[in-house]
Amino acid sequence: MTWRAALLLAVGASTLPLWPSPFVGVLVMTGAVLLLVLVDRLLAVPPAALTADRDGDRTVRLGGTATVVLRLGNTSGRTLRAQVRDAWVPSAGARPDLPPDRVLTVPPGDTVPLPTRLTPTRRGDRPAVAVTVRSLGPLRLAFRQRAGRPATPPWTLRVLPRFDSRRHLPEKLARLRVIDGTQVTRGRGQGTEFDTLREYVVGDDVRSIDWRASARRADVLVRTWRPERDRRLVCVLDTGRTSAVRVGDEPRLDTAIDAALLLTALAARAGDRVDLLAADTAVRAAVTGSGRPALLPRLVHALAPLEPALVETDFELIAGEILRRQRHRSLVVLFTALEPGALGEGLLPVLPRLAARHRVLVAASHDPVLAAMTTGAPARPEDAYAAAAGWRALAERDRVRAALTRYGVTVVDAPADALAPTVADTYLRLKSQAQL
Repeated sequence: MTWRAALLLAVGASTLPLWPSPFVGVLVMTGAVLLLVLVDRLLAVPPAALTADRDGDRTVRLGGTATVVLRLGNTSGRTLRAQVRDAWVPSAGARPDLPPDRVLTVPPGDTVPLPTRLTPTRRGDRPAVAVTVRSLGPLRLAFRQRAGRPATPPWTLRVLPRFDSRRHLPEKLARLRVIDGTQVTRGRGQGTEFDTLREYVVGDDVRSIDWRASARRADVLVRTWRPERDRRLVCVLDTGRTSAVRVGDEPRLDTAIDAALLLTALAARAGDRVDLLAADTAVRAAVTGSGRPALLPRLVHALAPLEPALVETDFELIAGEILRRQRHRSLVVLFTALEPGALGEGLLPVLPRLAARHRVLVAASHDPVLAAMTTGAPARPEDAYAAAAGWRALAERDRVRAALTRYGVTVVDAPADALAPTVADTYLRLKSQAQL
């Protein structure tokens, strides 16, 4: 009950002694109040006369704040007095500038902006749910409210990955310039391309002597080689059940996305072609390396809506997609978990076909729960059982790592906060050794 309705009832109650009968007084007072409420409702602006539209930010990086403005218009000839609620999904972190219980006044034919600040807590697409407008009468004794009026203007805010590992990029690019500029590889080897000719000095590999050029110059000339550019890199994200495990404060998939973004930015600057594939039992995202200047933005937008699926990853599907899409020898970086069940039964059977054509790198992040279980002396009997289970899981992971290594696979097993720079360092090492 509003204070105006309470005031009317108090005034009506004070006039009861003036009536011949209390019953008549109550009846007259009730009729008068109902008449005022009815008139007040009729004078409220009808919801059909309202319009709504939006503008503002379409994308925001996780951890940032975006602003979306709802523009509410009054096309009627009366002043609008309304309470407005602009509802978003909870993970959008919506904070409207105008609280829902505050009364908004809009003159006839006017439009007012209603900004909402969004600080999302999850990556992906965050849609607007509904706009609810409660149109109040002049006395605010009654209101009009109708579902679907005004129609909710559609709006979706895409929350991009955080990309915290960007801070490592300058240091990795400096190392890349060293590899490309000063550490020139001498000698003929796999994964190198011709650079220049120079005079032979003692200590040079005799296999690098260019005999034809030496005959023309009447001097001994050797070829110098540099790490090849325009190599091919394929980042594969496992979006199956193991990617849903929380490692620290975020799912394992988010850690893998952060590492893949750093590796992509580094490889693109190195002149390499980068493709991306995300899959579990189906392909969830695929980005090719065409149009390198726009590769990283395209990659970020493709990875933003990815969510872990609670299914067992089909590595047969992943291997088939890689072999079908990549005809040339490539570095395949598989972001997954070193779990015996998933890799032992899924990846190892198809690994020989994949490793025969491509260089494979498996990148996985540590599980902090296992580290906590195996650290320190057990204080209680149940802690001893937990520690034994943790040591057993670590031993099984070591066996999986050893099995992968036997197939020539490079394994990166690092803590979640160090996975991105460790994978980037491994890429630079392979590039400097001409093993891509």
